[in-house]
Amino acid sequence: MAGLKLHNIVKRFGQIEVIHGISLQIEDGEFVVFVGPSGCGKSTMLRIIAGLEEATEGEVWIGGRQVNDVDPANRGVAMVFQTYALYPHMSVEENMGFGLRMAKRPKQEIKERVARAAEILQLTAYLKRRPKELSGGQRQRVAIGRAIVREPEVFLFDEPLSNLDAELRVQMRIELSKLHSELQTTMIYVTHDQVEAMTLADTIVVLNEGRIEQIGVPLDLYQRPANLFVAGFIGAPRMNFLKVRTEHTTEKTVVVSGPDFPARPLSLKETNSVNLVTGAELTLGLRPEHIQVCEQGSGPPTLLIEVAENLGDLFFVHRPPP
Repeated sequence: MAGLKLHNIVKRFGQIEVIHGISLQIEDGEFVVFVGPSGCGKSTMLRIIAGLEEATEGEVWIGGRQVNDVDPANRGVAMVFQTYALYPHMSVEENMGFGLRMAKRPKQEIKERVARAAEILQLTAYLKRRPKELSGGQRQRVAIGRAIVREPEVFLFDEPLSNLDAELRVQMRIELSKLHSELQTTMIYVTHDQVEAMTLADTIVVLNEGRIEQIGVPLDLYQRPANLFVAGFIGAPRMNFLKVRTEHTTEKTVVVSGPDFPARPLSLKETNSVNLVTGAELTLGLRPEHIQVCEQGSGPPTLLIEVAENLGDLFFVHRPPP
């Protein structure tokens, strides 16, 4: 097992800079999730760590050694891709042991490692089957098993669940959590799905346009987002934003009002009241679970509903854009 350190990583493709000086410390055994919208640089960062992309500037350290000039096969990492990349003519056992055979490891060692990984992933009964005889979830477990047999210091996952249906994604999230608990190996996981990030991560790194917006444990990001981007990205359904103006402030409260928000007092933590002055233009963030439906005419505010989605136990209510 090993920790990982990124120091001032910059990546350019020609004249276009896509990663802007990212520095990050990942502790030994930590499960870290890179999350962000498409094009934010999360997969590029993973490929730089793996050695599949070269950093234009900066340093990559794995297990206390700088690996910028080390080949991917010798970095002590194993990567699981979005596509399973299994050989259709090989059995599960042959697919899982393929990398070890290419590395010319002893046959008995390969057999033992594959058997151990198959037991962890509950694939022992499927070792003689070919990929076409497996479900999507089983194929993804084979791809993970191929990484496990390498006994890496760091696991890298590049959106491994995005090809699965909703039920299988939930099942595989549980299995990945159990796998991390059993192996206690450093894992870095890339996804655009903030639900995966919230449920899997010890630490979440929120990326946007090649920069880190915030680093923290899941509940910290949910309850104390650093900026509007994180507030809007973390949480499903997303946070509601209302334009308001301060009417009156004290040390612990502020009275705000806006076009969709009649004047009312809000409690503030002392640290949040800095620089709040009367007449200041603010954005008020409201989580959906903090909004209650009242009897008609019982209190403000009144909002026009554009679409209501019935999910059985929940209703998602959408208002028209401002």
